[in-house]
Amino acid sequence: MLSQKSHDMPTADTALPGRDQPVRTDEVHYVTGRPLKGPHPEGFETAVFGMGCFWGVERVFWQLPGVWVTAAGYAGGLTPNPTYEETCTGRTGHAEVVQVVFNPHEIRYAELLKVFWENHDPTQGMRQGNDVGTTYRSAIYYLNDAQKAEAEASRDAYQQALTKAGQGGITTEIAPAGPFYFAEDYHQAYLAKNPGGYCGIGGTGVTCPIGVGVEA
Repeated sequence: MLSQKSHDMPTADTALPGRDQPVRTDEVHYVTGRPLKGPHPEGFETAVFGMGCFWGVERVFWQLPGVWVTAAGYAGGLTPNPTYEETCTGRTGHAEVVQVVFNPHEIRYAELLKVFWENHDPTQGMRQGNDVGTTYRSAIYYLNDAQKAEAEASRDAYQQALTKAGQGGITTEIAPAGPFYFAEDYHQAYLAKNPGGYCGIGGTGVTCPIGVGVEA
């Protein structure tokens, strides 16, 4: 991954202009063969998480029973239809994220939150391990009030555990889900297409700073 150095978020005046059309991406998931952009089965729900480099994050989630399809993308920013190169400048405001479409009868949102907290370090601010900058910030983008309440409650529970262990404060951004922009085709299911590729999480990189666990 290209190193992202900026720690400052752009404003509407300083953000890159972007474009009207989306970047080219896969139509189906490389591993599951399911459509990235839908249609999805009735009753399924969507979650959006930022945990640093989206390559490793996506693999963590597509392996979970009950997850229908995952997609790497960009969220939380200002620039419409950004490219990867643009997000790397820090001037789009986006975080690298993974969109997770799941069957709530097989896996609950609370269980996804547990995976989120326990597979990265949520205390690092505008970085994740050696990946530095705003695009690598920890983030939960909620799609409804129920997700917001669960995300905030889980944050508080993990903060209690971290504080008890003498660790730092959680810096995770919890905000409404704005537009989700699919990343370029070569980013989708990257670690399935490139098994030896870089992975910042999931046992080979950073994890929750004390390996703390909280009941889902």
